[in-house]
Amino acid sequence: MNKRSVFAVAVGCVLLAPIVALLAGERATGPGSDALWPTKGWATATPASVGLDEQVLLRLDKDIASGKYSQMMDSFAAFRCGKKVFERAYAHDYAKIYGKEAGERGPLNARLIGRYNYFDTYWHPYYHGTDLHTMQSVSKTVTSIIIGAAMQRGDFKAGLDTPILKYFEISKVKNVDDRKRRITLRDVLTMTPGLEWHEEDVAYDDPHNDASVMEAGDDWVQYVIDKPMAAEPGKVWNYSSGATELLAYIFQKETGQDIDDYGQKYLFAPLGIRHEWKRTYLGVVDTEGGLYLNGSDLAKIGYLYLHDGVWDGQRIVSSEWVKESVTPYFQTDEPQFKYGFKWWLTKLPDSAEYVWLGRGFGGQNLQVFPKEGLIVTFTGWDILPKSTGKEPDPSDFLPAVKIETCGGEAH
Repeated sequence: MNKRSVFAVAVGCVLLAPIVALLAGERATGPGSDALWPTKGWATATPASVGLDEQVLLRLDKDIASGKYSQMMDSFAAFRCGKKVFERAYAHDYAKIYGKEAGERGPLNARLIGRYNYFDTYWHPYYHGTDLHTMQSVSKTVTSIIIGAAMQRGDFKAGLDTPILKYFEISKVKNVDDRKRRITLRDVLTMTPGLEWHEEDVAYDDPHNDASVMEAGDDWVQYVIDKPMAAEPGKVWNYSSGATELLAYIFQKETGQDIDDYGQKYLFAPLGIRHEWKRTYLGVVDTEGGLYLNGSDLAKIGYLYLHDGVWDGQRIVSSEWVKESVTPYFQTDEPQFKYGFKWWLTKLPDSAEYVWLGRGFGGQNLQVFPKEGLIVTFTGWDILPKSTGKEPDPSDFLPAVKIETCGGEAH
């Protein structure tokens, strides 16, 4: 399921983008920065050379390999100062692990074959035998960035307070009332559209789980926009994969361009990111969970935001968009997390600063530590209700930081 499911404790794959050179405690954002740019691949270095304790990372590696966090973690990597300083992969025979489920119809296998059979090893967790790993709901975070890029370039002209029903033919939308007419782009970005939606409050195999029902159908966008209202827009946070799927449709209507094609031209290509992106049965880009990246390229997403939206002298998204994206607008259903524009935000112990996260079903996680300039990425594929996996906490990585900013040897 392309959502971060409640039961899916394995959702812990964390990815943190390496920080740029810090000058006087501020992130370098301009073309004059001496930051390294991993467009053609990350430079490598020892953890000590960027102020990290390798022994802490090795202990984390050992814990991951032993199954402390999840039995099905696929990768773990750490980045700092524009360099990849630690990387591990963990092999699993998913054809054997999920062989039984692959042939049984269910909420993660509604059509038995094809791209939405989550047990089909041709599609999950790796794309067609490549190193591209399903990102699941980290796709939501990337979708937000592409919208920001389109706004920066002037191709997405609508403001955040634009009512989303302007993009629909009202006579073909069900359950229209005054509240639905007030849903704005901002509400969709912050998971507060007010639509009735049950995803995190029920198990994914519950017949009332809207994300499962949506993915089993053909017209995902229509399914979402037809839902009745349950709250005033902009007031109540409720996790909804459907809300993010609306953005693929809205992007096409507003810009006249496909969001995947646009992202390739103005985000993925400039950053040197390889990707694949699934589509719904009607051909709409699956912005709620269909993106595939490898861990090294996922780290570039965090690196871009650590540089305030600038990549190697080129502005990809505005400074304002970066700031708004990681502003904690709403409390989520998990006490430790708040929510911005498709980014999860959590505070470290004794710190006033938020860590920025992208999180995805099965164990995808990008964690960005802006103060420390650290990036950690995890991927995995622990997707059954019986999972006993534990989500790695950002505080697990802090002991590795021996020097607050990147650079210098740790002692």
